[in-house]
Amino acid sequence: MIIRLEPGSGTPPYEQVKSEISRQILDGELAVGTKLPTVRKLAAELGIAPGTIARAYRELEEAGLLETRGRAGTFVGASGDTTRQRARDAASAYAEQVRALGLPPDEALAIVKAALEA
Repeated sequence: MIIRLEPGSGTPPYEQVKSEISRQILDGELAVGTKLPTVRKLAAELGIAPGTIARAYRELEEAGLLETRGRAGTFVGASGDTTRQRARDAASAYAEQVRALGLPPDEALAIVKAALEA
């Protein structure tokens, strides 16, 4: 698992970590059952506080993308598959609507990006 942080970004580090892990799960780069690095290990790799990673993991667990199994560690949860499918369905519906409206793809993507950043 590779996570890159943008230090100059206005986005807090925990949000960058959360977004990147979420993206990797939704893109299928991290399969259901994949064990994630420990909070301390990932924090050391990224050079940030363990609390930052813990917050990202906690929020991803609340969203159903991760599961913590006590001392066994943190894993990609099974609901990630459901989440991925729901995201694809929403994207397909959006694409269909955008085509019906006659918007160009670059404008449609800009609208989605703005909505995600809001």
